[in-house]
Amino acid sequence: LVGGKAGDLRETNLETMASRKGSLKQKTERFDTNINKRGSVQKTSKKEKPFTVGPVVLAFFLFVVVGSSLLQIIRQAQSGQMMG
Repeated sequence: LVGGKAGDLRETNLETMASRKGSLKQKTERFDTNINKRGSVQKTSKKEKPFTVGPVVLAFFLFVVVGSSLLQIIRQAQSGQMMG
């Protein structure tokens, strides 16, 4: 081994294995608690936001879209052009 001893490598492997066993144990416990709750477990753990766009932004967007379409209709009516 370059820059280390075989004992150091063995200790690192033992630490890694111990942490894996701990995380595996946590996952097993989580599964064991959920298995008894069949049918009543939430489908997702993520919480959904009811509105992704605020009402002020939505009102501004509608104002711009409806206002621009009304201005376009008025301009076409004043110039006497028909669509087509």
